[in-house]
Amino acid sequence: MRAIRFSHAALLTLLCAPAYALPAATPVTPELVQAAEKEGAVNFYTSVDVEVAEKVKKAFEGKYPRIKVAVERNGAQRQFQRLAQEYASRIFNADVVKSADAAHFVVWKRQGWLAAFVPEDVAKHYASEHVDPDGLFATWKGSLCVVAYNSKFVTPSEAPKSYGRPPRPEMARAHREGASLL
Repeated sequence: MRAIRFSHAALLTLLCAPAYALPAATPVTPELVQAAEKEGAVNFYTSVDVEVAEKVKKAFEGKYPRIKVAVERNGAQRQFQRLAQEYASRIFNADVVKSADAAHFVVWKRQGWLAAFVPEDVAKHYASEHVDPDGLFATWKGSLCVVAYNSKFVTPSEAPKSYGRPPRPEMARAHREGASLL
């Protein structure tokens, strides 16, 4: 399989990567900026909130006004499916990808779809535990998932202790759907 080729403009917009024995950081040189300006556009596939994606776009375009960012916002699973369909069709539109599901990057790495790139800021400021050792991806945003229950309906002794099987059969639907019916 062929790895996705990241454009020069995409390399400028990657917001992720550093630490163990990562590839050397890639400086943003005038030559890199000129090459990106020649391409003129970056496709940013993301599952982050639209407002956040638009702020990233605005900040990037403010710094590099000759490079336009096209934000393709979708849920993480739809984005994952879209990339798989595009890749199967040999369509390589995505330049930069931000997924809410870290497992997607593990799959894309295994499939050889990612290219190493370590921005200087990432190499300087990211802790190594937030970066793939090969410099293929890094944590940009984290979300906390908690096990919670409604004490009016569930006693502490029968409250979920993990994301495993729910303690009572009638809790199964809420548990499957991540709902707060417990």
